[in-house]
Amino acid sequence: METPVHRPLAIGICFALALAAGAASAAPTYRVTDRIAGPDGRWDYVRVDAGHRRLLVAHGAAVMAVDLATRAVTPSIASGVYLHDALPIDGDRQIVVTDGSAGTATFLAADGAGPAVVVKAGQNPDAVAFDAKSGLVLVMNHGSGDVTLVDARTHAVTGAVSVGGALEAAAVDEAGHAFINIEDRNEIAVLDLATKSVTARYKLKGCDGPTGLAYDRDDRLLIAACDGASVLVDAASGETLQALATGGGADGVVFDATRRLAFVPSGDDGRLAVISVGRRDARIIQSVVTEPGARTLAIDPETGRLYLPVAERAPPTAAGGRGPLKPGTFHVLVVGP
Repeated sequence: METPVHRPLAIGICFALALAAGAASAAPTYRVTDRIAGPDGRWDYVRVDAGHRRLLVAHGAAVMAVDLATRAVTPSIASGVYLHDALPIDGDRQIVVTDGSAGTATFLAADGAGPAVVVKAGQNPDAVAFDAKSGLVLVMNHGSGDVTLVDARTHAVTGAVSVGGALEAAAVDEAGHAFINIEDRNEIAVLDLATKSVTARYKLKGCDGPTGLAYDRDDRLLIAACDGASVLVDAASGETLQALATGGGADGVVFDATRRLAFVPSGDDGRLAVISVGRRDARIIQSVVTEPGARTLAIDPETGRLYLPVAERAPPTAAGGRGPLKPGTFHVLVVGP
């Protein structure tokens, strides 16, 4: 029998459990709500241009745009050889597009006015990040292992930071630092944007092949998507706080600061992990069925909807390889509550 002296403790525990259950039940349940067809072609990063209410997909040799309200598709608003990213920057007034084959970053006015400005980057420029505080655009050169820094206003290259390794996605803390995933070294490099130098390297425990990276400003957490797992890292110390099994074939992660949720797509098995984020108590609260091959994603901060490009593949022609994309199957999955 419970004695009176233990009742306050028992009541407190029950109250805490009730709060936790209420918080869990408050999280929306996600599912695929729509599929938006587009032209054939391979793809890489996808971004939401919130200022113009559209989705931008780096789609092979073109940047495809989707009107978020009408679902109308514009097959190309910019062209290149093999495009990796199309990131809205500078208050969504510009878009910077990376071309891995040409080794360039191209700046376009988001409203289509004025000429494009082409800037030479390093080898195989991949992901882009923008630091509003310094006004610097960071171009991650996957092939040469360095970061090209470009002034967003003048489009002048202000320097290049040698990092080493195969650079993937980056995140900024808006306090003068950038964090960059190094895929072949299982680490995050920390850049000081004022000195334009690498100041730290965080070894990622429980992580193989980090690709996508997101930043939670409230808790100063980095969320790195790896092959088979995702890790939460203290941005100040570099300590790996947790590793969560999120599936193989991830190439992106986004963080919804309003709902305190992170999303990691598993391209291998066609699942999307929904993670309730906390410093040491993060947990996967849902696994959404998507489609095999859906590995990158973007979030609309206004609605919380997620967008994942994907296409069907034919059987591989060689063991261990990937089959060719099936014509007429490219589309964007829309995931929401």
